[in-house]
Amino acid sequence: MKQNTMNNVKSKPDGKKNSEVFASCSFSSLGLHPTLCDQLKERLSFEGPTQVQAEAIPVVLSGRHLLVNAATGTGKTVAYLAPVIHQLQNINPRIQRSDGTFALVLVPTHELCMQVYEILVKLLHRFHWIVPGYIMGGENRSKEKARLRKGVSILVATPGRLLDHLKNTSSFLHTNLRWIIFDEADRILELGFGKDIEQILNILGTKQDKSVSKENATSKIPEVLKQNLLLSATLNEKVNHLAKISLENPVMIGLDEKKMQHNVNHDHAVSVGSDVFDRLGESAKGMTASTEEYNLPSQLVQRYIKVPCGSRLVVLLSILKHLFERETSQKIVVFFSTCDAVDFHYSLISKFHWPPRLQSEAEVQKMFLGCKTLRLHGNMNHEDRKTTFQTFKTEKSALLLSTDVSARGLDFPKVRCIIQYDSPGEATEFVHRVGRTARLGEKGESLIFLQPVEIDYLKDLEKHGVMLTEYPLLKLLDSFPLHGLKLPIKKLLSVEMHPWVLSLQKALESLISTESTLKNLAKDAFRSWVRAYTAHRGELKQIFMVKKLHLGHVAKSFALKEQPSVVNKSFQKQIKKRRRDEKHRVHFKKRRVAKS
Repeated sequence: MKQNTMNNVKSKPDGKKNSEVFASCSFSSLGLHPTLCDQLKERLSFEGPTQVQAEAIPVVLSGRHLLVNAATGTGKTVAYLAPVIHQLQNINPRIQRSDGTFALVLVPTHELCMQVYEILVKLLHRFHWIVPGYIMGGENRSKEKARLRKGVSILVATPGRLLDHLKNTSSFLHTNLRWIIFDEADRILELGFGKDIEQILNILGTKQDKSVSKENATSKIPEVLKQNLLLSATLNEKVNHLAKISLENPVMIGLDEKKMQHNVNHDHAVSVGSDVFDRLGESAKGMTASTEEYNLPSQLVQRYIKVPCGSRLVVLLSILKHLFERETSQKIVVFFSTCDAVDFHYSLISKFHWPPRLQSEAEVQKMFLGCKTLRLHGNMNHEDRKTTFQTFKTEKSALLLSTDVSARGLDFPKVRCIIQYDSPGEATEFVHRVGRTARLGEKGESLIFLQPVEIDYLKDLEKHGVMLTEYPLLKLLDSFPLHGLKLPIKKLLSVEMHPWVLSLQKALESLISTESTLKNLAKDAFRSWVRAYTAHRGELKQIFMVKKLHLGHVAKSFALKEQPSVVNKSFQKQIKKRRRDEKHRVHFKKRRVAKS
């Protein structure tokens, strides 16, 4: 591999957050075409560039390879799309569909693929000769093949489907490819696409082969060196490896000075070859352990809520009710650890009415939560996921129940609150989850549920510079009408014994016991939750330990009166069948030995 050097672009000395717009800077001053600047303002409501955009756009225009390490909600998508569009519209004569693909944007999920594509369409409104397109798993492959045959100038893709077309679609023309962009690179690698990415780089000739193809030599498009861009919210060894094999002489944007003070000199370009990547790797190792400071927006209000395990469901519904009554027009995202948990809570909220004991006459048959409720997880079919994604984006008021499929890169406008009902599986996921709110300077709140045995998680967050204040839960519970129930003396009150909690829990358990479908969903959700709880990794494994839990109380948090078996019946039958088969095999062997 060639010797590599790296420049680190310093953060601004005034300490402004990435999401703030630079008052002294405009898109036109960065060198972008006036029509493109108008599209950024009219269609995406950007008055000016964010810090990440102001630093990244000139680098992309210069042709240098780029590594961007920045928090979510800082405008990274525009930071790479705008300069690519600017350079494509500048080519004379104009590019045509028959010239094939010039830019590839690789993303980890279907939802992010659609989001980047939608932003691309808006920016290309006045550049009709530049054709956008997308390919991803779950879409009709034949239709994708037809689009690729006609030609797509800028292609957004998930890695698996892109590799499929590179291998099997001979009409996919990519000899004029100039840009490969890895958006949310850390998530791409976490999802296991590392090998696919290496194959893609080999096929496209950007990993080792830098030679000009015969097709390019005869093309009307002026030959330029390929440029790779890598964007990642977190750094780790896998991201460092991808940077090594895909980037040459890169500029780095977004690393905090403290993290790199032993690795690079900020005042000068460092010409030490691949050594810099080794040092970056060492830095990444340290940052993924216990020293990395999470880069979160200053306007984000962060709190935790200490809840006994058996009262979790009641408290969740109570908080959601309070938030939507406080402000009817708002969007909230609740994160769960499993698909089964999402399905159960979605069905429960859709069916749960005010319990008779807690309602007034005017509230008879009224839904407990009157908001529009949506769900999103990886086990849903592609069309349902796409519909949910589009609906939640356009709704003014809605509740989204989701797994971590929504935690990366997705820009849902006007999300006011993020609730982490289940703790994140990895430390860095905390950042990505809360990053769905307080984006580009907007206000936002985040709330994480913690059981008393999990409270040490606060210390882990403090190591990363995240300080949370406690949510006033009892004050909230006291605010709900009890309609005839007498409130006991406060000094004797606990969350689990609060009349509101007891009455609501009883109503929930009554609903589950009478609805067989809901009961089965609750049992499945209980089992998958326990499995997910045991899967915590690294330092979190010492905090979230199943042996500290009372599984009966866990069952209560799914409104189950009795604790189900941790494994379902079908699995139990499989185990019994295996044991019977094993006994038969042993018995048969003994008989054969006896006969011989």
